[in-house]
Amino acid sequence: MDKISDLKQVVIQTLDLNKAQDIISIDLKDKSSMADYMIIASGTSSRHIQSLSEQVLEKLKDNGIKESKIEGKESTEWKLVDGIDLIIHIFHPEKRKFYELEKMWSELIPKEKLII
Repeated sequence: MDKISDLKQVVIQTLDLNKAQDIISIDLKDKSSMADYMIIASGTSSRHIQSLSEQVLEKLKDNGIKESKIEGKESTEWKLVDGIDLIIHIFHPEKRKFYELEKMWSELIPKEKLII
């Protein structure tokens, strides 16, 4: 396994141990150049979402991704943790359903539209 795959597993385990819901991983390698994987999870409240994002950020930094950061700090319904080659979205369930990122990124994208 490569370092990014191992780190993806660390992030998923961290989310799972801290009671995140509906955790999924999407392989972006053939879909986008912005990251290798996207992980999407749900939190049960604004505090839970904040806590999950902070714990994931700490794990990324502990594993050598020092330039990682949290986007959406003002939002109570969504956080994005930028782990450079891993992008982690943590949503309130209603917002997650509204944006449907799983559906958007799980579909095959024609090669002409790959560049973002």
